[in-house]
Amino acid sequence: MARPSVLILRAAGVNCERETAHAWELAGAQVQILHINRLREQPDLLKSFQILTIPGGFSYGDDIAAGRIFAGELTTFLGDQLRDFAERGGLILGICNGFQVLCKAGLLPAGVSGLDLPRVSIAANVSAKYEDRWVRLIRSSDHCVFLRHQSEYELPVAHGEGRVMTREPADMQRLVQEGYAALQYVSRDGGPVQYPDNPNGSQMDVAGLCDPTGCIFGLMPHPERFVEPTQHPAWTSRSDTPPDGILLFQSAVCYFK
Repeated sequence: MARPSVLILRAAGVNCERETAHAWELAGAQVQILHINRLREQPDLLKSFQILTIPGGFSYGDDIAAGRIFAGELTTFLGDQLRDFAERGGLILGICNGFQVLCKAGLLPAGVSGLDLPRVSIAANVSAKYEDRWVRLIRSSDHCVFLRHQSEYELPVAHGEGRVMTREPADMQRLVQEGYAALQYVSRDGGPVQYPDNPNGSQMDVAGLCDPTGCIFGLMPHPERFVEPTQHPAWTSRSDTPPDGILLFQSAVCYFK
């Protein structure tokens, strides 16, 4: 069976595209990295792919706000193509800065469904500093395509603006209850979740969101940074199990089999 084709979209300041390509290739996909200017010149290129990925980094230096300029390019120049891509069953993944882009573009949590869902913002960490650490996570939505292989994960985060929030706390509670909050931070000891288990202060410990179809997914942790066993800081003492990060990519690849 043919391997699914993945487009990794980059722009000035994006710096995780090669690690993300490596992760997709390990999972069994075919990958092409393309600058957004090339896609703007030939928007029909998107029809050749089944999965679109916006990787991490600091797109356009995070000027104005993290991911805002990249999001503006997507909605202004490629809005119709993205809608068509999603409506024909394409998957969209945003990692860290890519998650910020998808939220600011309005693709999360509503996707292209037209549902009246609360808008989500990703703000500066409550700690007021860049957080670079490993966190534990739990799947909190059953319909997210990217999270079908496992329910618990350990992944690294690396961001200065990762606090997922809504204007009203009740709006975030609704997103969690209705399954749009696909991934949440959990504590290491089973107790209440607090800093640094929740490294940024996200409302209701939300670490990732999906749209109503489960085909558009964004998360603040970096799954592409744990696709090889030796990438974990305690790799010599871990059991011989697949790295948690690779499972997200494999789940998406299996979706097309």
